[in-house]
Amino acid sequence: MQNTQKSQFISLFSSSTSSSMAIATSSDWLFPPCINCKNRILKPKFCYSCKTLPFLSNIFLNSTTTLVAKSSSSCSSPVLDEKKSQKTPSKNSQVIELLDLEQIQDFSSTTNGTTSSTSLPDSKDLNGVICSLLKDPQTQEIGYDYYEKAKGKKDFRPEKSTLKLLIRYLVNSNKWGSVFSLSKDLRTLKVLPDSSTCCRLISSCMKSRKFKIVNSFLELFIVVDQEISVLAFDSAMKGYNKLHMYSSTVVLYERMKSAGLVLDPGCYCSIMEAHSKMGNSDKVVSFFEEFESKRVESTIPQYVQIYKSLCESLGKSGRAFEALEYFRDMTKKGIQEDHSFYSIVICGFASIHEVKMAEELLEEAEGKKMLRDPALFLKLVLMYIEEGCMEKTLDVVATMTRVKIRVSDCIFCAIVNGFSRKRGLRSAVQVYEDLTSQGCEPGQVTYASVMNLYCRLGLYSNAEMVFSEMEQKGFDKCVVAYSSMIAMYGKTGRPKDAMKLVAIMKERGCQPNVWVYNALLDIHGKVLNLRQVEKIWKEMKRRKIFPDRVSYTSIISAYSKAREFDKCLIYYQEFTLNGGRLDRAMAGIMVGVFSKMNRVDELISLLQNMKREGTKLDGRLQKSALNSLRDAGLQIQAKWLQESFGAT
Repeated sequence: MQNTQKSQFISLFSSSTSSSMAIATSSDWLFPPCINCKNRILKPKFCYSCKTLPFLSNIFLNSTTTLVAKSSSSCSSPVLDEKKSQKTPSKNSQVIELLDLEQIQDFSSTTNGTTSSTSLPDSKDLNGVICSLLKDPQTQEIGYDYYEKAKGKKDFRPEKSTLKLLIRYLVNSNKWGSVFSLSKDLRTLKVLPDSSTCCRLISSCMKSRKFKIVNSFLELFIVVDQEISVLAFDSAMKGYNKLHMYSSTVVLYERMKSAGLVLDPGCYCSIMEAHSKMGNSDKVVSFFEEFESKRVESTIPQYVQIYKSLCESLGKSGRAFEALEYFRDMTKKGIQEDHSFYSIVICGFASIHEVKMAEELLEEAEGKKMLRDPALFLKLVLMYIEEGCMEKTLDVVATMTRVKIRVSDCIFCAIVNGFSRKRGLRSAVQVYEDLTSQGCEPGQVTYASVMNLYCRLGLYSNAEMVFSEMEQKGFDKCVVAYSSMIAMYGKTGRPKDAMKLVAIMKERGCQPNVWVYNALLDIHGKVLNLRQVEKIWKEMKRRKIFPDRVSYTSIISAYSKAREFDKCLIYYQEFTLNGGRLDRAMAGIMVGVFSKMNRVDELISLLQNMKREGTKLDGRLQKSALNSLRDAGLQIQAKWLQESFGAT
């Protein structure tokens, strides 16, 4: 029976090119008859009862040859015909043909818990089978199961090609538990995949934040192969830097040092970048000097990145002159410079306000056509604003136009706000109009700033035109712009337009913030619409918008004007309980409230707090407080008030 069964399976896995073939009758395989319906042949379903061959049954069901049953003792005698268009047998079936049927049966039974006296095929044949299965996406899982069974045999050692395919399958399938188990297998077998596979494995684990697996493999690499371990540590360092986990990169360096590993140029790049981001410029210089002492050829690609990390670290730490010196040394060595070096060095000089050096390097970079970084121009604009050289900010715009770099919204806004602080509101508006006429396009931030300028100058029609232009360009979710417009409507006595704009704002999915609510409280408080004020306050609470000092000042002022002093006290107590600090507006309102309510104790306490915090009191409120104290017969306190805040 055993020889008969063996001949059956050999015939099943052979790649016969004949037009028909016969399969002997067996109790282990049952073939239903074929149904031929004109232009289509229904493939038979193979039902097996062989409990010792689950692996071979899967391979057989995936084979590419279409069979039709010929004969069986239990049914009529149909014929097994191949399709007219025959397909080449898959590599999987070709590899399986290499294995002896009895050996595979014994292997399957051994892994199912029984013992067998027959040995497995040699390691090379097993590696070939596993590789073939892992190459096909449909049989990858079977290939991994086969590896799990094979690794229990003493004479089995996975080859590098096997490990490469195995790692690729496990990583792509996110089977991280199996990846961790594989590290233990490799430690036991003392074998490793090739260096590129090891590096890709570490990079994939880092991207998925599987740090425990990374550490396990790094320890394995140190024990088995130090050359591969250096490359793997470099991949891990790069991964930590990409995740901004710079301190972890430093820890890996310490592990390399304790293990006696020699850093390669890639490791120097990573550790220098980590210390640069952490602000340790001295460490960066120290590593650079250590790298230079190794006298590495300047043609290696990592040399540029090493110099870049060095110059960037020195520039950010205020050592721009040193950065420039290293940059010049780099060019003398013949290392190719690029635009990023000029950006780093110029930004370094701009940060320490070395205007002359920054301008000289800018001119040099423009001559070499190496001005490509918009952040560089923003740094120059901010430098000129702090130095008060406002006209030179416009020269920066002219330079950007020459090198065909678009003036960004941040640069445009910085120039407008700079003129507003240094030269006044009208100068800022004039610069905005000049730059727009030159073709500079404002963005959302610039539009919002200019709207605020127009509102402060009382040019309300201009502000509405800018807001309309914003909406046309799609900037319809700017909370700052909405709050400026709502405040403008309040100043011009248009509360209905303000409420309409809030409704539009909500429809567009832009939720009001505390600035918008403060503007609404001020608008309705001035016209003593207390019902609307209370409604807005409750909406703030419901939306969990926490009131600030301006909010409390507006609502207390509204109730004070309506002479509802009890409400004023309630909101003032809430303000103080929330940690609110007095300013001149709040103090002035509450002095009036306490004076009119003849609450002398609270008035004296408030005045003492104002004195302690240095808050001044205007003449009208000082006179009101003084009269309240005199009416209460508190002459000593009245005298103290005059001495503390001056005679009226």
